[in-house]
Amino acid sequence: MSFIIGNFVCSNQSIHLSMDIRKPIIQVAKVILPLLLGGAILYWMYRDFDFALVKDVMLNDMDWTWMLLSLPFGVTAQLFRGLRWRQTLEPIGEHARTNTSVNAVFLSYATSLVIPRVGEFLRCGVLKRYDNVTFSKSLGTVVTERAVDSIMVLLVTVVTLLLQLPVFHHFFATTGTRLDTFLGQFTSTGYIVTFICLIAVLLLLWWLAMVLHLSHKIRDIISGLWQGVISLRNVENVPLYLFYTIGIWGSYFLHFYLTFHCFESTTGLGINCALVSFVVGSIAVIVPTPNGAGPWHFSVKTMLILYGVESNAALSFVLIVHTVQTLLVVLLGIWGWMALSLTKPVGKSQQ
Repeated sequence: MSFIIGNFVCSNQSIHLSMDIRKPIIQVAKVILPLLLGGAILYWMYRDFDFALVKDVMLNDMDWTWMLLSLPFGVTAQLFRGLRWRQTLEPIGEHARTNTSVNAVFLSYATSLVIPRVGEFLRCGVLKRYDNVTFSKSLGTVVTERAVDSIMVLLVTVVTLLLQLPVFHHFFATTGTRLDTFLGQFTSTGYIVTFICLIAVLLLLWWLAMVLHLSHKIRDIISGLWQGVISLRNVENVPLYLFYTIGIWGSYFLHFYLTFHCFESTTGLGINCALVSFVVGSIAVIVPTPNGAGPWHFSVKTMLILYGVESNAALSFVLIVHTVQTLLVVLLGIWGWMALSLTKPVGKSQQ
């Protein structure tokens, strides 16, 4: 009997030891794997690219005025997101301060550059620390937020496809290209990249399911999430909510579209091309890499080439635009961190 008990204790100790060993490995993998995936795609895209072209474009060919004009919309997109988030917390009895909500969003996007998607949990933690907002409830509103954003992407996608049907028809008619031959031009590496991106999305969904399944407070989490999800039903000012939502996605689009006027190769493509590229890029960032690096470059470059942009010009465009916009995210994250460090938690200051 003592032998059996001893074996059972040893096996339990082995399980706990195994879990203790696996935990840091999983944490490291969450950082390394997205970086490797994004890096591998970028390496494949730019393996034969002459980076001196980018320097020449930035110094001699770019109209930086349009780039500067695009940057405020990168700020307003996150600002509107923070304001909308605060609004969805009100119906479930959670009262976050405006500055805390906005700065939490700023910080979350910057953090997600290191570990994709972790920013969603971080900003809920920020509200818990500074404004005593229930973590599971705020996370539920984030789930709602993502559902609304998905619907917006779907609507923009449908509208864009309907607007561009004549363009695609004209393209295939004038070039004599059919869908099967067009896909045949896709290299084996291109198919591999697409396949890897799909696998990465599936792994992300699996990881989220495991996190929820292994939690010891699963009932409380689900209850809080559900309250957050249904919070949209009781939003007091629906027109204001819609304004914030349209403001978010309008800002995202203008943040991207105005950069078309920075480059000679894209300035004449028009708003329709920008819409197609924007939609495809928005879908590509679902793949968990830092700020969509890799999948975003690949998808937007492909669309630009479809509209007649030369390959090197398309590569320069996506590299410069993504780098500048990522730097803006970093700066906003630093601002959010500094502002929060000067913010006193509820109970230590007057609201």
